[in-house]
Amino acid sequence: MNWDTVKGKWKQTTGSAKAQWGKLTDDELTQIEGNRDKLIGKVQEKYGLAKEEAEKQVDTWAKSI
Repeated sequence: MNWDTVKGKWKQTTGSAKAQWGKLTDDELTQIEGNRDKLIGKVQEKYGLAKEEAEKQVDTWAKSI
C-alpha cells in the first residue's frame, strides 16, 4: 500500500500498526496521522532501532496491510 493510501486510511490502519508495534500508544498513533517519517521516528524511539531498521520495518508493514 502506498503512503497516500495509508494516510487516507490511517484510522483503519492504526489497529494494524498497534499490533505491529505494541509500545506505541493510541495518542502517538493519533499524532502520527499516517505520516511515514513520524511513524519511523516513533518506532525508532520506542524500540531503540537505527533509522534504517525502523524504515525497513515500517515499509514492510505498509506493504502487508
